[in-house]
Amino acid sequence: KSVRMVNIRKATINDLLEMQNCNLFCLPENYQMKYYLYHILSWPQLLYVAEDYNKKIVGYVLAKMEDNSKPLHGHITSLAVLRSHRKLGLATKLMRTAQGEMETVFKAEYVSLHVRKSNTAAYHLYTKTLGYEQHDIESKYYADGEDAYYMKCYLIHSKEKGKKGGKGKGDDTKGKSKTTKSITKEAIAAAIKKAEKQKEKQQKLKDRQTSAKQFQ
Repeated sequence: KSVRMVNIRKATINDLLEMQNCNLFCLPENYQMKYYLYHILSWPQLLYVAEDYNKKIVGYVLAKMEDNSKPLHGHITSLAVLRSHRKLGLATKLMRTAQGEMETVFKAEYVSLHVRKSNTAAYHLYTKTLGYEQHDIESKYYADGEDAYYMKCYLIHSKEKGKKGGKGKGDDTKGKSKTTKSITKEAIAAAIKKAEKQKEKQQKLKDRQTSAKQFQ
């Protein structure tokens, strides 16, 4: 029942603040807003969110293409789902959606990612559910000194996709140019302004709650 009420959709520039908030709640690896903007401007097809029935973002995947690499491949920058919505298969859906776009839009050969050695739940998801394989251990990869597993998942270009390739490719290219075109400087400025206003509202609410507690 809960899964049906959560919608997986492509992220828009107006979702970035909520994605950042979700990241802050879930992960120790946090990013500045300009990093999210860089992703959505460069690879708008690869950012997805999980949105509940109240239009609240409860999970996201932030991904990119390693454009200068050979063979061409995608990379999962960040994946997070709020604790209240875990064990519903949302992380799997987000990952598979982003991976599908990497394969159909960009013709990626494989997807890579890093995961903390201590994060056994994520490691299990990547290896058992999504078919990733460990390729290396990167020593002290994270800011706190923890090692990371470097993992890869090779994408399968099925015969069915091959048959639809000509038509699908054209559609994807159209979608790509359309999305990129719609993200203008004005949209970025509006999104940043909106994010600042929301932060101000959140701060005012916190201040009110603090004042209320003092008078209790």
